[in-house]
Amino acid sequence: MMDLHSRGFSHDYISLTSSQVKQSIHVEERIVSVKMSKRSIEFKDVVVSEKRKRLDGDTMVRVGREIAVPQKKHSMKRPITLLTGHDGEIFTTKFHPAGTVIASAGADRSIFLWSTRGDCDNYMTLKSAHSHTMTELQFSVTGDRLFSCSADKAIIIWDSITGSRLKKLRAHHTYVNSISTAPGNVNLLASVGDDRTLNVWDLRQRRVAHSFEDRYQLTAVSINKSADQVMVGGIENSINVWDLKRGKIHYTMAGHTDTITGLSLSPDGQHLLSNSMDNTLKCWNVQPFASDASRLEKTFLGHQHNHEKNLLRCSWAPDQGMVTAGSSDGSVHIWNYNSYEKIFQLAGHQSSVNEVVFSPTEQLIASCGSDKQMLLRELDYGSI
Repeated sequence: MMDLHSRGFSHDYISLTSSQVKQSIHVEERIVSVKMSKRSIEFKDVVVSEKRKRLDGDTMVRVGREIAVPQKKHSMKRPITLLTGHDGEIFTTKFHPAGTVIASAGADRSIFLWSTRGDCDNYMTLKSAHSHTMTELQFSVTGDRLFSCSADKAIIIWDSITGSRLKKLRAHHTYVNSISTAPGNVNLLASVGDDRTLNVWDLRQRRVAHSFEDRYQLTAVSINKSADQVMVGGIENSINVWDLKRGKIHYTMAGHTDTITGLSLSPDGQHLLSNSMDNTLKCWNVQPFASDASRLEKTFLGHQHNHEKNLLRCSWAPDQGMVTAGSSDGSVHIWNYNSYEKIFQLAGHQSSVNEVVFSPTEQLIASCGSDKQMLLRELDYGSI
């Protein structure tokens, strides 16, 4: 942990004493010290009595009066936790479906597994998991497996509990840029790469079940909820939707003017987010009977891509009320899905934020960056 007030977070925090004195407070026979974010607190009234012992630090209470004591909506000790340990740029991070673990990987070729409880310790590191930069991670729907892909042309399946390697999948001829699990089928995995190939893997037999060649390099992939279509994006600037049963492109969604760097399917399976180097985040209707002319639904603005041309990803809040995207300006950008309004721009990173993800179970977001750091912080979904 570190003091993030000096890194642009002071506007998000409450400090009720200028003397920086923390008091020991008795609240229903417990000692409680509180310092929480404005946006992530539920309050209830309690009567507080002072103990006259003074300690170093901050306090938010007044003696002998009813005050608001914050009720945390997460299991971390603090509202923001800085996670360090990577030796290179971090390109990808994902929450376990249970929300208790977060995984991260990048240029140092290692996978870090962190607890989202207490001090958020790094409890496992898979050193030299790949022989080259790792580009994306995905947990299986059930959470028992972790998938990684890399510029070393390989995809590896890991046991997410023990950290043991279960299988290496090889079929791509160059960099593998993105992988996607299937929400409705635990036995499918899709991968795309610079070899212009979309591979759909049958995980029961650990082999390629479908392989399609696109016209240009592919950088992002997402499987639809019914697991019969796969959406891919790349340097062609458009999104091609492949029909697995027919073995051909079912339809194309055009609207971006530069490389697509990330795709993310909504929790209900009806919408698709796409992040692009044209500095837009777009939302598409991917329901089966939507007309091609009406598929582009929304465009969110305000984040940035730069000359580094990193593959900046995008994601949804679990209730679909918010969306987010990586940005090269070092900020975490979050929009209200319904109003298009940017509701958060959170500082903290010193360089490009490559991925931001929402916890599936708690009011937390995680971000990873090219500054070799991760930030795990509270965010009140219910206040939007």
